Amino acid sequence: MWTSAELQRLMQREISRYRLIVVSNRQPYAFRMEEGRLLGEMPPGGLTAAIDPLMRACGGTWIAQSGGDSDRLAMDGDGRIAVPLDSPAYSLRLLNLTEAENDGFYYGFANEGLWPLCHIAYTEPVFDVQHYEAYKSVNRKFANLVLDEIGDEPAIVLAQDYHLALLPRYIRQVRDDVIIGQFWHIPWPNPDTLRICPWQGELLDGMLGNDLLGFHLSSDCQKFLDAVELNLNAEVDAQYGLVDYQEDLTLVRPFPISVDFDILDAEARSAGVLGEMERLAGELGLDRGRILGLGIDRQDYTKGIPHRLRAVERFLEKWPEYRGRLVFLQAGAASRVNIDSYMQLTIDIEATVNRINERFAEGDWQPILHWPTSLPSETFSALRRLASFCAESSLHDGMNLVAKEYVASRVDEDGVLILSAFAGAAQELSSSIIINPYATEQFADAIHQALTMGDDERRFRMRHMRGIVQSNNIYNWAGRIMMNLMQASTPDHARLPAAGVI
Repeated sequence: MWTSAELQRLMQREISRYRLIVVSNRQPYAFRMEEGRLLGEMPPGGLTAAIDPLMRACGGTWIAQSGGDSDRLAMDGDGRIAVPLDSPAYSLRLLNLTEAENDGFYYGFANEGLWPLCHIAYTEPVFDVQHYEAYKSVNRKFANLVLDEIGDEPAIVLAQDYHLALLPRYIRQVRDDVIIGQFWHIPWPNPDTLRICPWQGELLDGMLGNDLLGFHLSSDCQKFLDAVELNLNAEVDAQYGLVDYQEDLTLVRPFPISVDFDILDAEARSAGVLGEMERLAGELGLDRGRILGLGIDRQDYTKGIPHRLRAVERFLEKWPEYRGRLVFLQAGAASRVNIDSYMQLTIDIEATVNRINERFAEGDWQPILHWPTSLPSETFSALRRLASFCAESSLHDGMNLVAKEYVASRVDEDGVLILSAFAGAAQELSSSIIINPYATEQFADAIHQALTMGDDERRFRMRHMRGIVQSNNIYNWAGRIMMNLMQASTPDHARLPAAGVI
């Protein structure tokens, strides 16, 4: 069983002579002043929640884009921030971008281009040459900041996600001796879909600047290798997940990401969460016999939120005895509101919620509650513990950590997870009720199955899933990445046994 302490021992044994640098677009802590006191809070989201334990265990520097003026209040004279503020474990160094740079790099190429390209959610990608120029420019700025941070020292750079596809090559062009790994947190498209992108060759070239390239699933690794073979003059060994390109070798490996099970489990047992459960039970009517169904997502068109709302509607049509009893709460803040497709999604969700509530509401009961805002961690934990079922209906998802968070929070070994077959987590959490989110009738039946499942079966399923999440935790993920990265950095790694063969 991997723990933070074991990961730290691994890092001290294997990489103690290297500077460890993590690079992501999003910073792991947001800073603000409250009553004259500087606070640093971890924003919600899978990436930051997943990487912060690694950095706490290993130390080093995390480089990210600055989120606002409050960051300057936390910086020391060298422009660095020691985080977490109350118990510093590593350094944070931030890159300031202009509004125009961020619009082109983040909202433009990354999220109007790459995001829909990589997710099968039937939203057309937008590829604009000015957006791509901004993407290249910002990737180069990140690379320059990394190079400045490491100086002449031996270093390991671990880049995160689709915002930084070109970063590895830019670093490699200057420092060929740096060990570089990258984890791609979203799905990878098949070669035919990738052809939509006018700069597919440059993206592949940039990513092959890595010694190690990680995806969630073996299928994503295979699609990447297929794309390289079709588009670049490279030698690809699909059996071992190895690419020989421009006299450099890149290992391509699957690493299903996870959560810190022990922290989520402990929080779910805490007095603060128990108090919040009591408050919410009264607010939601659970102390009067009502049943809670739960969806937790930021508002993104890949999450299938309208699909699950329609499934709840169909459920109430088929089983009217649950009218007045079932409350389905959809929680999670709006995101990327500067992009038209996200603004339209918010409009569609609100319209669907209003239509269903107008159709079925009785007295003080509404079937759908929509809380489109960020909530405290204790509130999310309490909701996960109170919910009879949690529905995660992603249309396409690299992993879906919300599903694993629900499982980790169920310290009572109760509750039912309804999970999309198109979420990467479905491959591990096979004791959930697996659904096709497009099949409304099947989805409604799954809700009924969840609410009528016997106690023994519910607990058997949940115990099985909790065991999986506990053993395949975030430290397991981080440890496997770092061990593979060290293997990839050895000159003769092509002859070593492949760890995690595809």
